[in-house]
Order: sequence, then structure tokens, then C-alpha cells
Amino acid sequence: MTTPTIPAVTRSLLVRIEARPGKEAEVEAFLRGAIGLAVEERQTVHWFALRLGPSTFGVFDTFADEDGRQAHLEGPIAAALMARAPELLATAPVIERVGIIAAKP
Repeated sequence: MTTPTIPAVTRSLLVRIEARPGKEAEVEAFLRGAIGLAVEERQTVHWFALRLGPSTFGVFDTFADEDGRQAHLEGPIAAALMARAPELLATAPVIERVGIIAAKP
């Protein structure tokens, strides 16, 4: 049995999401449901949805290059989140473009 090859990752996104009061469960459900879209993104190597606190969530994802990162930013997960942002989010998502200096495959 061979182990699948994981591309080297050099780029990532760290997104901080703050739910509106009373919308925490809906934000969590949205993020749980987004995994199917993330799986379909060929250029997204890793995708993690995180709970950082009672109303604070995050997404951390990795990419082999800037094209993959940009494709994700313009993809269906970002579009769906922004479409629901006025309803679900207390503030605009904080999106940080992060460079990866070391990773364990």
C-alpha cells in the first residue's frame, strides 16, 4: 500500500470569524457543512474549521502556491460565507495571508 503524496504547502489563510450573539450554532453548522466544498477544491491542500471561543470561530487552510490561495478566496466557501455574513457575523471576517515556514506532511 502506498501513501498518498501531499503537496508541499507554502501558503495559508487564517480567518477569524465572530458570530452575532445567538448565531453561534448557525455559524458552527455553516462551517461543518462547508467541508464538502473544501474537499472539492483541488488546490486546497488542508482545510480546518476551528472553534476558538464561545462566539469566535476560525478557518485555517493551506495551499501549495498563491494561485491556490487566491482560488480559495474566490471560491464557493468564501462566497457562501459572505452571502450570509450580515445575518450570522458580528463583524467582517479577519483574513490573514500567512506564509508557512515548516510543515509535517
